[in-house]
Amino acid sequence: MMILFKEECYQIMGACFEVYKRVGAGFLEAVYQECLEMELAERRIPFQAQPALTIAYKGRPLRAKYTPDFICYGKVVVELKAVSGISDEHRAQVFNYLRASGLRLALLVNFGHYPKLEYERIIL
Repeated sequence: MMILFKEECYQIMGACFEVYKRVGAGFLEAVYQECLEMELAERRIPFQAQPALTIAYKGRPLRAKYTPDFICYGKVVVELKAVSGISDEHRAQVFNYLRASGLRLALLVNFGHYPKLEYERIIL
């Protein structure tokens, strides 16, 4: 079985683990967003931070935009959380990001979980 974007995800998760190792749990999501942006840049992982995704209704674009935390390598949505645990609402949000972006893979990463980083691969 082939794993979708295996090497890219390995690189992204390596950056996430480094941030968690250095910062730990308990901060607001904005702190992890900024730290991960620095770590991705340092590792030369191509990314867009908080890109605005257009949503359409009956073929017409809406004014409302979706903004995932990152799109890395132009093909992997990375959504950050800083909560005690990942919930179905978080998963639904990520599925919506995938649908809006036309991408197939997302990483849902929770920095709020203790004692270790919590993450899920979500495929559309």
